[in-house]
Amino acid sequence: MFDADVIPPAPASAAGVPARRRGAEEWLVAIDLDGTTIDETGRASVAVKRQLRRVESAGHHLLVATGRSAATTLSVLDHIEAWPEYVVCSNGAMVLQRDAGAASGYRRLRIAGFDAAPVLHALRQHLPEALIAVEDERGAYRFTHPFPSATTVPEIEQQIVPFDALTAGRAVRVVAIAPDADIDEFRRIAAGMELRGVTYSLGWTAWLDLAAEGVTKASAAEELRGLLGFGRDRVMAVGDGFNDIELLDWAGAHGRGIAMGHAPDELRAVASEITGSLAEDGLAQALATI
Repeated sequence: MFDADVIPPAPASAAGVPARRRGAEEWLVAIDLDGTTIDETGRASVAVKRQLRRVESAGHHLLVATGRSAATTLSVLDHIEAWPEYVVCSNGAMVLQRDAGAASGYRRLRIAGFDAAPVLHALRQHLPEALIAVEDERGAYRFTHPFPSATTVPEIEQQIVPFDALTAGRAVRVVAIAPDADIDEFRRIAAGMELRGVTYSLGWTAWLDLAAEGVTKASAAEELRGLLGFGRDRVMAVGDGFNDIELLDWAGAHGRGIAMGHAPDELRAVASEITGSLAEDGLAQALATI
């Protein structure tokens, strides 16, 4: 899907770009997609689209930060008619940069892979009924069973392989879901697995996302904040899910971490502000304040 090879992250010195390079009124605005920008059908409201256009035209810097794979993120950008310079995918494990010379319009700027074999064996032991998917460093997925396609790849493109084939090579993301499981029991088991060397987040359903240790939406957003020269007090983030906890905590520490009105209590607890729900165009309400 991407034309360019993976290139290394920005040098550490880039994180020291002084914030005064940015206009005094500019904000770095990180937004989640599912449940924040778009609904379960993948659509954004007219009000949200209008505010996204206004925010960019006003000179603010938009950053999409999603758990979706790169493949399923780009089509959403086309729908919402916003193509930020940087896009954080796979909960921070992959960062894309806009590139007019790439067929997709974006190239991979940075990826964070890890050896997923220990995690995969732990999942098989503790959650034997789970469906598992692995995203590799090329952005390709392998599956043990057919998978819901919204945040991975379309069903017609899913490569079904034996479990042992999942452990080959390095992974960017591992997803485990148990469609028929009790959500509370699934979360209890996931929390008790004592996974080491990885970062994990839970979904609204029996859905578990795993990435390399320390990799979150927040870690990627902080990397880009330094690269772009924004002060910590000029960041704003809006989200609605468990995988937004670190992002809103990071943004709200010095700037604005805004939870959607329908967000779970765990997210609301770390947010510095609460906006309306998705049905109430909460993202549009939040964006209208800058």
